[in-house]
Amino acid sequence: MFYSQPGLRPRTWEASSPEHKKWVEVFKACDEDNKGYLSREDFKVAVVMLFGYKPSKIEADSVMSSVDPNTSGIRLKEFLDIVRKKKEAQLYRSEVRHIFTAFDRHYRGYLTLEDFKKAFKQVAPKLSERIILEVFSPKLLECSLELWGRHSV
Repeated sequence: MFYSQPGLRPRTWEASSPEHKKWVEVFKACDEDNKGYLSREDFKVAVVMLFGYKPSKIEADSVMSSVDPNTSGIRLKEFLDIVRKKKEAQLYRSEVRHIFTAFDRHYRGYLTLEDFKKAFKQVAPKLSERIILEVFSPKLLECSLELWGRHSV
């Protein structure tokens, strides 16, 4: 479930009971020797099973560097937290893409000031043009593109 928060951040999301159960099952399936943690390779397999892609070396390094140095890998609690955050980010990107597509009425892959004005007229008719111009500012759009990922647009 999503809880609305202002700003450009992913909203809090909680997994359903069946989804949470699936994550635990994937953890157990990837923890082949029942050692109680996932090694780097185990983690990669788990990500493939849950998200359908093999994590990059950078992503795997990042995850493994966040693991408690006293353990040999990712424990279940850590794994569940990582998966929840990845799922939140995935849902947030999907929501951003949906909103962008709604604003991009001519399917150009970019937004014009006129696109913004029309969209805001529909969703916030009393919003001043000054605020719309501030929202449309190049600096904000540049930040949005970075958040979005230039290649995704």
